[in-house]
Amino acid sequence: QVQLVESGGGLVQAGGSLRLSCAASGRTFSRSAMGWFRQAPGKEREFVAVLSWNGVNTYYADSVTGRFTISRDNAKNTVYLQMNSLKPDDTAVYYCATSKPYTVRRDAMGYDYWGQGTQVTVSS
Repeated sequence: QVQLVESGGGLVQAGGSLRLSCAASGRTFSRSAMGWFRQAPGKEREFVAVLSWNGVNTYYADSVTGRFTISRDNAKNTVYLQMNSLKPDDTAVYYCATSKPYTVRRDAMGYDYWGQGTQVTVSS
């Protein structure tokens, strides 16, 4: 059974930092890109960042470029999202997801497994 478990969310003041983790289990994800999405109340789920299976290709949403960094440890089947200079607009539930093999997509349709989400709240 494939399982993705996010952690690291919480409440932080604007300008602060958080590091999200997503541990995957159930199969190897060495051939899958791993991505982060987020969903704020009343809004659609949106793409945040993705890192290819080989760590070569990285893409970020314009709104987080320069502030967020995605990384992965294939040996641990874990992906991370370092979030710096957080803003109130970053408040959302953050989800990690694994892509279909050998694809790197920025749309949710390209992902086949999702975590349950972790809440990030940034106060002003």
